[in-house]
Amino acid sequence: MLEISGIDVAYGDVQVLWDVSLEVKKGEIVALIGANGAGKSTTLLTISSLIRPRKGSVTYEGKPLHTRPPHEIITLGISHVPEGRRLFPEMTVRENLLLGALTPEAKKTRAEMLDHAFTLFPRLKERAKQAAGTLSGGEQQMCAIARGLMSKPRLLMLDEPSLGLSPLLVAEIFRVIEDVHKQGVTVLIVEQNVFKSLGVADRAYVLENGRVVLTGTGKDLLNDEHVKKAYLGL
Repeated sequence: MLEISGIDVAYGDVQVLWDVSLEVKKGEIVALIGANGAGKSTTLLTISSLIRPRKGSVTYEGKPLHTRPPHEIITLGISHVPEGRRLFPEMTVRENLLLGALTPEAKKTRAEMLDHAFTLFPRLKERAKQAAGTLSGGEQQMCAIARGLMSKPRLLMLDEPSLGLSPLLVAEIFRVIEDVHKQGVTVLIVEQNVFKSLGVADRAYVLENGRVVLTGTGKDLLNDEHVKKAYLGL
């Protein structure tokens, strides 16, 4: 479904990714794990065409992404929920969600997807008329994920969805990720919560200092000695 082949990515003179390759097959949950500064968010930004690779290619369902403008990416069925939520704080929850359904195709199913979002996150329905900036951190993350789903994506990319949340809310976010996956959405998740992300992932990649150093099933990497020592403190 998604294939990244040998990309180098830099911010000006500072190179961040070196020869990174990975793939996401239709129907999978794939996790990209690593420490702060490893290049995980940069990888997602490159997929979304917000950064252009110096070398290599990014293809989705056989079509190149790295040559397209960013606004076209969502029309292909890809939704990117960025790190930090990036909500419009003075707009209501409902208004923020509707902004996720601005493509011509998404507008046709806007009411249906709004109901779906409120079913996944009942708390958002209770706060539909509340300014997004007044929500708790967990509620804001729910709103960001729900907005990402409003375009009815086939591939959902999540950047640090559990960052800064309580253990109870982390469990809730991962429950929703699994529910969305069961409904047929392919998921690529970037996470520092290695235990949780590998627990739900079909496959995973470990990114260190801008390079892929390990790949395997989620279960295999949970049992890998390097992963246990470096990321799980075992």
